[in-house]
Amino acid sequence: METESEPYVRLATLRQLHQVMADMNTARSLADTLQTVADGVVTGLGYELACVNLVRPDGDLVVAALAGNSAAEALITGRVGSRTSWDRRLTMGEAWGDLRFIPHTEGWVLDEDDVPQWYTDGPAPRFEDEWHPSDRLFAPMYTPGISGSGTGELIGVLSVDRPRNGRRPGAWGREALQMYAFQAAIAISNARLRANMQRALVRLEREQQALRASEESFRQAFEYAPSGMAIAEMGGDQHGRILRTNDALCRLLGRPASAMRRYSFSDLVHPEDIGTLLRTSAEGGRAELRLGRRDGTYVWVHLRNSVVADAADGPRFLLTHVEDIEERKRRELQLAHRASHDALTGLPNSAELRSRLGARLCQRPQSLPPGAVASLDAAYGHGQYAELPGGAFEGNGHPAYDGNGHGFDFRPGSEAYDAFDHHVHTIAPEGETDDGTKGLAVLFCDLDGFKSINDRFGHNAGDAVLIEVARRLTHGVRDGDTVARLGGDEFVVLADGLGRADAQDLAVRLRNAIIPPIRVDGRAVRVGASFGIGWAHCGMTADEVLKSADERMYVEKRSRPKAHRRAG
Repeated sequence: METESEPYVRLATLRQLHQVMADMNTARSLADTLQTVADGVVTGLGYELACVNLVRPDGDLVVAALAGNSAAEALITGRVGSRTSWDRRLTMGEAWGDLRFIPHTEGWVLDEDDVPQWYTDGPAPRFEDEWHPSDRLFAPMYTPGISGSGTGELIGVLSVDRPRNGRRPGAWGREALQMYAFQAAIAISNARLRANMQRALVRLEREQQALRASEESFRQAFEYAPSGMAIAEMGGDQHGRILRTNDALCRLLGRPASAMRRYSFSDLVHPEDIGTLLRTSAEGGRAELRLGRRDGTYVWVHLRNSVVADAADGPRFLLTHVEDIEERKRRELQLAHRASHDALTGLPNSAELRSRLGARLCQRPQSLPPGAVASLDAAYGHGQYAELPGGAFEGNGHPAYDGNGHGFDFRPGSEAYDAFDHHVHTIAPEGETDDGTKGLAVLFCDLDGFKSINDRFGHNAGDAVLIEVARRLTHGVRDGDTVARLGGDEFVVLADGLGRADAQDLAVRLRNAIIPPIRVDGRAVRVGASFGIGWAHCGMTADEVLKSADERMYVEKRSRPKAHRRAG
């Protein structure tokens, strides 16, 4: 009877196992899958207790599900056993295929390790194949390997206890448990994959939501920013072409957004500022320059660049912040003008005059007579120089320079000659006759009779005379010449490219322009002017040039009859 009923019992078991495995693969979450695996051991394989120990990312195993005993479930679920202890268990006892059976005669040494376990009571076995309460049976679960063998990565261990028939499983029971562990590993792997996919989808959706929120935030910040902003292409044939602008930039430049997309910043920048724009780096670059408006005027702006990427490997774009600094620049220019110009006449003041004059001069003497070479050698520390034919000098392997100081090239690192790099030397006519040499003439003008006007009619009248004299002097010189007020009733004119005769003619014209009456408060007053002509050349300082012209002015003033110098 028992032999005849055995095929029927095994067929029912197979049907039950089929249903259990179907439930494993249809569980909705990883936690449900793990619990279904534990429940299937109890309902489908005939064990009273089953526990699923799942490998964690750190390698240790945690009790993830337990079936068959609620007290044991509450006691050990969630507890962790070290991987070392589990590796020890899976190498002890008897190997039943992939299963590992540890009989009670050996398992007592495991009572004190850190693997979570339960304890059952019962009588000692009477037969050799009878199950002892301290027997242990483990079914490792591996990811599928080659040809379905359990040689993959360990993902967990099934612990089973107390078969319902009270006997150790035979060959069929061992094969069933081993096959069940294999299918459970597949179900757990699939559940993990689904869980990871679900988490990835949730994370992707959150990232997309964050990206949409970030894009919307950027769009609003870009469109409604109070200062100008633009996005331009980077790289390629269209590098620098403007792709998008906000309303603030369109208003600033007086151009519609559709028209702005036809330009790059190099098309809009002032010609004098194109070098500044080209030197401005794309990443974090800053520059102050002028951009052209639609009406043809220019506005001072502060540019600040940054690079933004469209995606991880997508194209990069140039984001430019454009701030209107026209008012600040206007104030700066006003302050600079006030610092360098006379408040009364608007002419360059003494400091600006010396700056302009000093920019034309260097320490190199105009001529180098043979006797001066040794002193220059000592001053500049260049050793001995030999005179060459034609008045040139050479020494210590350095290139020659001529007697007028042109065409020389000094050794690198010589600070004494730094001032001469790229410098056009200023020379002066020699002698008292016009030899055709053109130079920088310095005309020192002192008004005659101005003090009497101040004394008779007051300082307001004197100021009006100074303003009118400044206007007449300015109108009497060429564009590019400098008319400056040195202080009081003294003026200086810098006129380049003049010979001696030209400078004398200019002085006569300016004197004649000053002599006509000046109307002040309904009365006509007259002042005269004395001019001294000095010449600037390299090797002189600005103060030396002005002193020379001042001395010549006093010579000229004393040479004229006093009556001719008196104001009317």
